Amino acid sequence: MEFNKLKKVPSLADIQEVEKQLQGVVKKTPLEFSAALSARFEANIFLKREDLQGVRSYKIRGAYHKILNLPESIRGQGVVAASAGNHAQGVAFACAKLHISGHIFMPKSTPLQKVEAVRFFGEDYVRIYLVGQSYDEAFAAARKFCAEKNAIFIPPFDDFDIIAGQATVTLEIIEQLKGKHLDYLVGAVGGGGLIAGAALVLNEMSPKTNLIGTEPIGALSMTESLKHGQVTVLDSIDQFVDGASVKQVGAKTFAIIQDKISRMLGVEKSILCQSMMDLYDIHGMIVEPAGALSVAALPQMKDSMQGKTIVCIISGGNFDPKRFPEIKALAENKNRSFI
Repeated sequence: MEFNKLKKVPSLADIQEVEKQLQGVVKKTPLEFSAALSARFEANIFLKREDLQGVRSYKIRGAYHKILNLPESIRGQGVVAASAGNHAQGVAFACAKLHISGHIFMPKSTPLQKVEAVRFFGEDYVRIYLVGQSYDEAFAAARKFCAEKNAIFIPPFDDFDIIAGQATVTLEIIEQLKGKHLDYLVGAVGGGGLIAGAALVLNEMSPKTNLIGTEPIGALSMTESLKHGQVTVLDSIDQFVDGASVKQVGAKTFAIIQDKISRMLGVEKSILCQSMMDLYDIHGMIVEPAGALSVAALPQMKDSMQGKTIVCIISGGNFDPKRFPEIKALAENKNRSFI
């Protein structure tokens, strides 16, 4: 079963209303100036720290908004989600906070740290199912469960309620810049919820801002879709960047960004790993691979960045530090730090 509060593309007024609903639950995360990145690229670079959310990811914004608006009459049917981790944590948090039962399907390849985090946030309200080797397999299992149990599906990205929630990230950025012109906004793209929300806000509040989407080179689903002018399904993907690797982007998210995004950039795994190490060494930040995508794409923008104001969305920080040796080994396949 599905329930949608928003039946059409969210307006700026819709997104502002969502922001009010999320007050007291979702943190207004810092917009931090990065002196190191700014010096390296001769620009004014800020980091939007969504890794500092209570669930260490922006995903709580869409998930909580979606579940909060479910009518009391259907809440008893429970909710279902499919996720590689961050959306699952947002759904789990909302279920515990609102006392709604949840069933969360995650790929068997999901890092243990993320599985345990879902368990922690969901308390006794959530049951976890580890199914298949990819998000797409978990998604199929979740949809089948929904049909059998008449539960309510909470999509990870291709949903107007979810997109409106994720859009509050960019709404905060514009507010935090306090009138300063934003030249570039850079964000990770998986299914496209974050970047679609950004596109809607920028279109109304900062139309001259260049919106840059970043994807892992092993999962260029949005890049390929834009190239072909329609949602394109990839044959296979590299799941290293578990928070931003899907075979197929959302139809709604694609339709929103198709004529609003300035550029898509693919990021090599070694450059991404180096960026993760640099963010830790220089800023003391522990970010997941998807969370570092925006920063890792900056070298590709270097020629057009001088003197510009740039915001990189650090989308998530759900990463097990025990994996740092692996990340370091992959990073050293390329030159050392670019910061």
